[in-house]
Amino acid sequence: MVITHRPRRLREDPRLRRMVRENGFTPRNLVLPLFIVPGEGVERPVSAMPGVSQLSADRALPLARRAQESGLGGVILFGIPPHKDAEGSASWSENGVVQNATRKIREAVPDLYVIADLCLCEYTDHAHCGVLRQGRVDNDATLERLGRQAISLAEAGVDMLAPSGMMDGMVGYLRDHLDQAGRTDLPILSYAVKYASAYYGPFREAAENTPSSGDRQGYQMDPANRREALKEAALDEAQGADMLMVKPGLPYLDILRELRDRTNLPLAVYNVSGEYAMVKAAAAQGWIDERRVVLETLTAFRRAGADLILTYHALDAVGFLR
Repeated sequence: MVITHRPRRLREDPRLRRMVRENGFTPRNLVLPLFIVPGEGVERPVSAMPGVSQLSADRALPLARRAQESGLGGVILFGIPPHKDAEGSASWSENGVVQNATRKIREAVPDLYVIADLCLCEYTDHAHCGVLRQGRVDNDATLERLGRQAISLAEAGVDMLAPSGMMDGMVGYLRDHLDQAGRTDLPILSYAVKYASAYYGPFREAAENTPSSGDRQGYQMDPANRREALKEAALDEAQGADMLMVKPGLPYLDILRELRDRTNLPLAVYNVSGEYAMVKAAAAQGWIDERRVVLETLTAFRRAGADLILTYHALDAVGFLR
């Protein structure tokens, strides 16, 4: 038998494997999430996420510097305020935890790109992503509060806003609100496709935002739905989103791939807390090679079409690449 095609010829020499590699990532494709709390000198480890801590702004600065020195694309900030109420009013406070952290990062690491998560779930005493009316999230009342938060974060100096609440009309409302305030320059990274996922479990501890009643299935998407994801992304693009995100990452690579084929907007994917925790737990038991699994996972996101990857592995991955 004559074997005409021998694909193995391109695999056996590692130098040639590198030359013909179709996909990969660099540090600039990675964004590091940071959880910001009030006070000074605070560093509280998140038990479900080894290597991740809640940090006061002063303790976040060394990680911000490392992110810049490592060439990461940037950081995304999540805030846990000292006091919560039904409206989430701490989210638009001039002296809010994310606002203060942004100003300190701006001063200490001026070239670092800072994204701010835009949602009420960390700021409301019920931990839902909006204003509750008779036990349900009032979509339009929530938009008004998000508009206040957006302006406050813009004035604090963030480089990009990432609205994550999955409210209808959210991107259009925020775009109009920012434009009317003279902030036509501020881009929006929309959590356009955010599923009601069981993979968020450890994040609840890190962000202290477990709902006091009910769940978020009334506004986050059903994991079984594909067409709905494409609709949500198309609506956000039409409303002026500058980038679109798929969250979580690994269970929804098919959605990410299909969006890549349908839009020319940059795409982000969130490698969420549950995905991170599983890798860390298995690695701690010696069941997997953490370095190889992390690099393989991040490469898969790029192969599926992601331009940006939000991941708690970001700094580890830079070390693995080296």
